[in-house]
Amino acid sequence: MNRQKLGQENQQTYLWFREAAERGNAYAQFNLALLYKKGEGVPRDDTRAVAWLRLAAMQGLAFAQNHLGAMYYHGRGVARCDTEAARWFRRAAEQGDASAQQNLGHMCRQGRGVAHDPERALSRYYRAAEQGMPGAQNQLGECYLEGIGTAVNHPLAMAWFRKAALQGDAPAQLNLGLMYQRGQGVDANDKQALYWFRKAAAAGERGAQRQLGIAYAEGRGVRADPRRACAWLTRAADHGDREAQFLLGNMYASGAGIETDERRALDLYTGAARLGHVAAQYNLANMHAHGRGTERDPKQAFEWYRRAAEQGAANAQFNLGVSFANGQGVERDEARAAHWYRLAAEQGDASAQNNLGVMYASGRGLPHDDRLAVYWYEQAAEQGHALAQYNLGGMIGSGLGVARDPVRAYMWMLLAAEGGDATANVNKSIVARRLSPSEIGRALDLSHKWQLSHREGRNRQE
Repeated sequence: MNRQKLGQENQQTYLWFREAAERGNAYAQFNLALLYKKGEGVPRDDTRAVAWLRLAAMQGLAFAQNHLGAMYYHGRGVARCDTEAARWFRRAAEQGDASAQQNLGHMCRQGRGVAHDPERALSRYYRAAEQGMPGAQNQLGECYLEGIGTAVNHPLAMAWFRKAALQGDAPAQLNLGLMYQRGQGVDANDKQALYWFRKAAAAGERGAQRQLGIAYAEGRGVRADPRRACAWLTRAADHGDREAQFLLGNMYASGAGIETDERRALDLYTGAARLGHVAAQYNLANMHAHGRGTERDPKQAFEWYRRAAEQGAANAQFNLGVSFANGQGVERDEARAAHWYRLAAEQGDASAQNNLGVMYASGRGLPHDDRLAVYWYEQAAEQGHALAQYNLGGMIGSGLGVARDPVRAYMWMLLAAEGGDATANVNKSIVARRLSPSEIGRALDLSHKWQLSHREGRNRQE
């Protein structure tokens, strides 16, 4: 059928619906509203769509009530109003409209227009799911998977995901694949996961496209193939999936199975960073800081470190502290440097702990306090930070902030040298001259015990 003939038929359909709608036929009013929503036979006009939906809804037509609620929910043709959206969804749901029950379930789950009520959301989803609504079946599966309004129940989650997936619901297919991948409610099975990821990916589900990319990158359920991984991640990235943009950026930055392209990596990190991806923001900051894929730009580096730091990324908080301490991309401010070092240090960042110790020891940006300097050096030293081990050894050897103990001081000096600190490697022989053979032996024994205990700790974590 050519476009001209189709346009003529749409116009004729509009005229029929318009005549019946003006006579008060609710179904005609509803259908006329749909024509205005879609711009079929008439120019698209959401305001007129709302007007005709309202007339049909006032006559009790559930379809119209549900659509009117959606217009209020999204703010199309009318000012957005969650209360009005919930009111119209409720009126349609009370007549058994499955789509409205699902929509009302969303509002109860989100606390939009109604009180936040996970149990009521579950009930609404269940009513719609029982009527065969695949979207509601998927949402019901998510409730059982995450314990929303009910206890976590993996078998029930899988059962509802499967019902929706078999109807072609892409989000459910993705969720079913993830359950097979993680072994939730079933033995882990990468091939079954891949089967469902492929179905969802073919339907354009970007999360599934990302999962396929990861599967090909890692060889999960399929032979590793970096080029296919890149292809699937690119599809997801082009659809705005920020995690796919980040992962693809990593591939181009490192040349993992594909040709290195730092400019492409920079663009991908930028896309993900603008969508709030913390790790992408951090990587983007590093690229601007070191001039990778672009000219070196300390101000851009500072800005992206700041964004990641404000989202709680310890590594970004540390680098933001360095930026303030050295005046890189921002005016030098040691007090603010100490603030960001502290935030990172409290999350266990060893480099930040060491730098915070330095600031307490020197009284730069913070009041001078040898005891706190020792405390933070010790936190970092116990994590194997070589410079902190050297600094801690110096404090213990001088009796600053802690009782003087030449043996323990030498122990930390040995560990720092072993960890690659050049200054400790040079100075350890000088320090050793001040100790007796028995003291050196005790220090060696302590350093060996420390290395052994920390090696065992790492093995347990792995």
